[in-house]
Amino acid sequence: MPLRKSWHWVGAFGPDVMLCVAHARVGVIRRSWWAVWDGTQLHEGTRAPFTLALERGTPIEVTTGPAFTRKTPLRVRGTVLGKTIDLPGLLDESHGRHARRTAWMWSAGAGVTTDGAPVVWNLVDGLHDGTPSERTVWLDGVPHEVGPQPFDGLCGVGDLRFTASVTRAKKENYLVLASDYEQPFGTFTGSLPVAGELASGHGVMERHEALW
Repeated sequence: MPLRKSWHWVGAFGPDVMLCVAHARVGVIRRSWWAVWDGTQLHEGTRAPFTLALERGTPIEVTTGPAFTRKTPLRVRGTVLGKTIDLPGLLDESHGRHARRTAWMWSAGAGVTTDGAPVVWNLVDGLHDGTPSERTVWLDGVPHEVGPQPFDGLCGVGDLRFTASVTRAKKENYLVLASDYEQPFGTFTGSLPVAGELASGHGVMERHEALW
């Protein structure tokens, strides 16, 4: 039987600061990490030297077989590496017995439409992408499930184009457990289902292949 996995990931996205803070567990193995892009430099570590206040919006929940996820749009506030932040973001809470080999493409971000409405999105291929799916666009705080959005590697998804500012990447192989991922922070242009054209957008793309 596949090992039980769980993770808790918070991301916050803006033009001057983007960050993530996460905790994960695979069986008895636990990992924590954080990363901050301050517009100039990428800072990373295992234990975040800051505390964030999370204001939660309307979540969505999806169960696929033995795996569950909850995605929640956020307002993220705090002082991060000397900078005061008040940014939109996303909380990813997931757990279950995912397949021994799992691979996915993912995009999470936030921005403003050309009509001035705030938007947050969660798009994926490879996890919870059946019916119902976790693919969601929150327009003005209201969640809308959207159809499949094809990924163009890490260059874009659907009608969004992505320009990376900095890339987090790590490849590990412990024979029985392995992980190979890239997760760039960057900017988005283009349009989203339901929301339409973006005036601005920031967030992450991710490619992940796991043996767990």
